[in-house]
Amino acid sequence: MKNFEGVSDEALALLYVKGDNRAFDELLSRTQTKLFTYIMFVVRDHDIADDIFQETFVKVITKLQQGLYTDSGKFQFWITRIAHNCIMDWYRQQQSTHIVDANEENDLQNLKNASVMDSNKEAEMINEQILIDIKKMMNTLPAPQREVVYMRYFQQLSFKEIADLTGVSINTSLGRMRYALINLRKMAKDNKIELALCEY
Repeated sequence: MKNFEGVSDEALALLYVKGDNRAFDELLSRTQTKLFTYIMFVVRDHDIADDIFQETFVKVITKLQQGLYTDSGKFQFWITRIAHNCIMDWYRQQQSTHIVDANEENDLQNLKNASVMDSNKEAEMINEQILIDIKKMMNTLPAPQREVVYMRYFQQLSFKEIADLTGVSINTSLGRMRYALINLRKMAKDNKIELALCEY
């Protein structure tokens, strides 16, 4: 079996276009976790996320086969944009603004990690509660605000990249972040929640 170690995502995409199906298998293997995590974070329902993930890759395959991808060095950016469009299509089809209830598989469960916590048990317990509170508050944000927070803080994208991915202006992206932070602060204040993690 061909070894694709050291081959870029962009090169794999072009190899697939030329007929190498194993290149696509490798591409899927590399991108599926990150892409599914992004979709799951926005829609917060495993079955819906799975459907959108599959639809995204059907569109990726179609666009690749139609020659609609050129090596720009931003394959991850390209597929995330396709996923974003699929998510927005799904929301439009709902014809309502209700938000799907979060479940235990919500990606925010993964916020607690070694880089945030250490062996100091008291601080660990405080931080754990703060992260639980943040997760609950994040789940109540409207999807566009939740999405921009995820892209900015978890994917570490610039506001220009977020604007390009979501098809809005930079000002709209900044506005969504601003309202998300206002909403989070208001919820924290109303519920007397301290959002600052302990330093130790």
